[in-house]
Amino acid sequence: MKTTALKLYSPGFAEMRTWLAAAAFVGANILLPQLVHLLPQGGATWLPIYLFTLVAAYKYGWKAGLLTALLSPTINHLLFGMPAAGVLPAILVKSSLLCFAAAYAAHRWQKASLVLLLGVVVAYQLAGSLFEWAWTGNLYNALQDFRLGIPGMLLQIFGGWWLLNRLLRK
Repeated sequence: MKTTALKLYSPGFAEMRTWLAAAAFVGANILLPQLVHLLPQGGATWLPIYLFTLVAAYKYGWKAGLLTALLSPTINHLLFGMPAAGVLPAILVKSSLLCFAAAYAAHRWQKASLVLLLGVVVAYQLAGSLFEWAWTGNLYNALQDFRLGIPGMLLQIFGGWWLLNRLLRK
């Protein structure tokens, strides 16, 4: 799998490109979870709320990524009750950590390789699980993504790589 340099952006909050990119990725982060939740344990297995946050932050920088990270779970919760209120804080923190890890990797290395995306996913999941453990006091629940969500993490790595290198490389 060849990896080439990506055209990356980092528009500010005052730029329309930030808001348009975030709106598109939030929309995708609303649609994908609705589809995945049709499957038994779909959300816990496929972790759909994170895929487009990773892509938004990697391609358009931390500002578009953070808007996507915060708005996607919040809007999904308000419209559909998913994620449930009890797990919303952990998902918001994990989404934000993912945003900053992805934006950092993109800025630092100017490419999206499978190894970089693996590092981003492992970093946000480890830090997010530590937060969730501290927040809830329940290590078993905090490690749920590592117990059930391996397919979702693989989707983020391989799907994120494909979206960045094949679909959004311009």
